[in-house]
Amino acid sequence: MQERLQKIIARSGIASRRHAEKLILSGQVRVNGRVVTELGTKADAATDRIEAAGRVVKGEERHVYLVLNKPPEVVSAMADPEGRKTLKNCLRGFPARVYPVGNLEYTASGLVFLTNDGDLAAKMLKHWGELEQVYFVKVKGMLTLEELERLGKEIGVRMRTLRQPDATRRRAANYWYEMRMRETKKWRVASGEWREKKKEEMRNVLFREGHPVEKMKRVGLGPLTVEGVAEGRYGMLGAKEVGELRKVASGGWRVARTENKQKT
Repeated sequence: MQERLQKIIARSGIASRRHAEKLILSGQVRVNGRVVTELGTKADAATDRIEAAGRVVKGEERHVYLVLNKPPEVVSAMADPEGRKTLKNCLRGFPARVYPVGNLEYTASGLVFLTNDGDLAAKMLKHWGELEQVYFVKVKGMLTLEELERLGKEIGVRMRTLRQPDATRRRAANYWYEMRMRETKKWRVASGEWREKKKEEMRNVLFREGHPVEKMKRVGLGPLTVEGVAEGRYGMLGAKEVGELRKVASGGWRVARTENKQKT
C-alpha cells in the first residue's frame, strides 16, 4: 500500500513524523537507492527498500507509551549539542527507541510523555493547546487568597494553594501552589507559544509581587498524571490511558487529572 514516506518512517520508530520530514528535506531518505527530498513522496513499506538517516526501515515496531518524571536541569530531548543531561539518561536500558512529545522547561521537573508512535505524536501536537497542563509551583513566602485570585486573573490561569501538613506549615517559609493552564478558543491557534508566554508572565508577575518562583513541577498533561512515578523514573501506560490519548489526538478536549498532593 502506498503511503507518505514520513508516515512510514514514523510508524517504524526510527523518528517522529516531524523529524522524518526534516530527514526527507535534508536528503537523508532513500527509496530503492534514490534520494527523496519531497514531502509528498509515497512508497510501499512492503515492497520498497526505504532508508532513513542511514538506517533501513524494517517495518512497524511495537508501539510503546510511557510517562517519565523528569528531574530539573535535564533537557527534554534525546540529545543535546551542549552536552547536558537529556531524557536518554533516564531511559538507559530501555529497549525501544522513543521520543518526547512536546517540551518541558530545562529548569522544571515533572511529566514528560514519550512514545515511538509517530502518528499519534503528530496528532497530539496538532491539538496540544487543548490539553490542560497542571503545574505545582513553589514560591518564596505565602500568597494570600486575595493575591491568588488577583494574580490568577491577571495572568489568565487558575491558581490555588496546595494542602500543607501542619508540621510543614510551621517550619516552611515557602509554599506550593497549583496552576492550571489551558488555552481558550480565542488563543487556541497560538498553541505552545501561548503557554510559554503565560509561564514567563507568571514568573515575572510573582517576582514583581515579591514571591519569586523557586521550583516548578508539571504533574498533569491532559489525561496523564505523574503520580506514582519517582523522579528520574518512568512508567508504562496501559490500554485505558492510551485510549484517552487517542481521544485527544482526535480533537477531544481533555482536562488533566491530578490530586492535591502534599509537597515538601
